[in-house]
Amino acid sequence: MQPQGDETMDFEAAKRLCRSFPGTTEDIKWGDDLVFSVGEKMFAVTANSAPAQAISFKAEDERFLELTDRSGIIPAPYLARAKWVQVDASASLGDEEAAQLLRRAYELVFAKLTKKLQREIESRSQGNSAS
Repeated sequence: MQPQGDETMDFEAAKRLCRSFPGTTEDIKWGDDLVFSVGEKMFAVTANSAPAQAISFKAEDERFLELTDRSGIIPAPYLARAKWVQVDASASLGDEEAAQLLRRAYELVFAKLTKKLQREIESRSQGNSAS
């Protein structure tokens, strides 16, 4: 399903969403890039400044070409070989689809963590939601 032409991604909402995933940490790398990670593995990168004008994230191998065929979405600089995409403000990508893609980026990276680390993150997040 293609988004409507007037739908554009809210990058600040995307940052808030990334922060909400269990076990997510964030730090500044490479000068002014805000990096979201789980288990010390990156799943999304954007500018630390607000409002951000673009965001990069891990994509599923089978969706990488489909996404990069769309206007405003390119292979992410330096990370394209790992199937990362970069979405800029000109992309017709609504918040709902963007949220699904970011959640999937998180899941792809989380799935590559050790089972032990996955369990630790899950138990910490369940502990936090109980309080």
